[in-house]
Amino acid sequence: MISHALTIVTSELNRHLSGHYQSEHTVVTQARLGNFSEGFSSSPSEVEIIRDSIYLSVVNIQEEKTLKNLPHYSVNNTSLTTTYENPAVFINLLILMTATHKNYAAALSNLSRIIRFFQFNNVFTQDTVAPLSISNTTIHELDQLESFKLIFDLYSPSLEEVNHLWGTLGGKQYPFVLYKLRMLDLQFKAVQGQGGVVEEVVTNFSHTTR
Repeated sequence: MISHALTIVTSELNRHLSGHYQSEHTVVTQARLGNFSEGFSSSPSEVEIIRDSIYLSVVNIQEEKTLKNLPHYSVNNTSLTTTYENPAVFINLLILMTATHKNYAAALSNLSRIIRFFQFNNVFTQDTVAPLSISNTTIHELDQLESFKLIFDLYSPSLEEVNHLWGTLGGKQYPFVLYKLRMLDLQFKAVQGQGGVVEEVVTNFSHTTR
C-alpha cells in the first residue's frame, strides 16, 4: 500500500510536469521511486539512481498515535451482527524528494516545480487523481489502495537532521525537499470473529432465598 500510494503521487507529479513544462525544445524531468542510497547509474535499465531525475524515497515511517485506540469491532444494524477485527494502523511517511541533475540550476528549478505542485495540490483522493494514476501499476491487488486521502505537508528539518539524513544516505548532499505524507491506513481485511448485537442490558436482578 505504501508503494501504491507513492506510485499514484509520482504519476500525478509526472502528469503535472509534462502538462505544464513540456515543449519541443525541452525534455521534462521524470519523477521516480527509488532508494537514493543505491548510488548513480547512467542507464535507466540498471537499478541504481539515474541522473537528471527527481527521486522520491521513504526515509522514515511514524505511527499516528492519536488514532491508535480505535474500537476493534463494527456493528451492522441491519443484520444485527457485530464483526471483530483489529483496527487499522495509521502511519505518516517522511518523503525525501531529490533532484539528481548535474546542472545545479536545473536541479533548483525542478525543486521549485515540486514545491509549487504540492502548494496548489497537496491532497490526493481516489476522486481527484486521474484513473490511470491508480490503475497503472503491477502491484498485487491486496497491496493496492481502495480508498485513500493522502495529505502532503512541507517538512523543515534542522541542520542537524539534514546532516544526519545525508550521512545515512552516503554523505553527499543533493538539492532536496522533505514532505510528510499523512495519513495512510494499513489493514489486512481479516474477520477474527462475529456475534450478535447486545440490544438490552438487564440490571434489576432479584435474589430469592429458600
